Amino acid sequence: MNQKLVTSNGAVICTESFGHPAHPAVLLIMGAQSSLVWWEEAFCHYLADEGRFVIRYDNRDTGLSTTCEPGSPDYTFEDMADDAIHVLDSYGIEQAHIVGMSMGGMLTQMTALRHKSRVRTITLLATSNFAPHLPPMEAKIMDYFSNAGQIDWMDTQAVIDFNISKSKLLSGSKNPFDLPRVSLLAQEEARRSPRMESINNHALVTGGEHYLTRTSEIDVPALIIHGTEDPIIPYAHGQHLTDTIPGAKLVTLDGTGHELHHHDWDAIIEAIKDHTSIKSL
Repeated sequence: MNQKLVTSNGAVICTESFGHPAHPAVLLIMGAQSSLVWWEEAFCHYLADEGRFVIRYDNRDTGLSTTCEPGSPDYTFEDMADDAIHVLDSYGIEQAHIVGMSMGGMLTQMTALRHKSRVRTITLLATSNFAPHLPPMEAKIMDYFSNAGQIDWMDTQAVIDFNISKSKLLSGSKNPFDLPRVSLLAQEEARRSPRMESINNHALVTGGEHYLTRTSEIDVPALIIHGTEDPIIPYAHGQHLTDTIPGAKLVTLDGTGHELHHHDWDAIIEAIKDHTSIKSL
């Protein structure tokens, strides 16, 4: 693993790479309120061992990337989509396969429309274009996040406990909740995040709405991966993306929630490996 700091429109983006730069590039974009640690190192090495050059990075307001004052993000979703391209530029990569989870999947859709020539394929994991007719997140998720303001964000253990509880709430019934593993990830995130409270800025970011109404215009090969027990972005959202993006393929993870559980890695990485074997357009 190699770390590299990238400048993007005045922000500093922390990136890490795995594998050989001569291999096809796969850029991983994580979801809201989550740093790059949730693309686990072992997952990245696994994908790199399949002959891919893997890059993960901290979105703005997470990890070691630039953070804004809590409650005052100074960027838009368009800026975040452009960050992905600036990361590719910094590595000298002309085209990449982009894999986005949750909010990262929304950014991936925007990037495919905004920077088509830079995108070889997209993989959308547990995400949506948030069409108005689709089912909302479960009430328990809304209730949980509504209490985030009561957390003492200067108390490292309280922040770790918040992330552990969040991960448990988002998990499905198929895979056992791995408390030791999630605890280590939550601790790592807290250790490398100087201003954890800023992760909540993602809920205040605006922009990009018109791109999400143009999902049907995406014309790069698309793979949709979605769990049937996702409580934050229900499975119907993944089905809708599959029906909306021309030629999209759906991989269903039965019993999986809004998570990247290691018991699902074989299925996920095999699907990504096959999908990213598609030749450049």
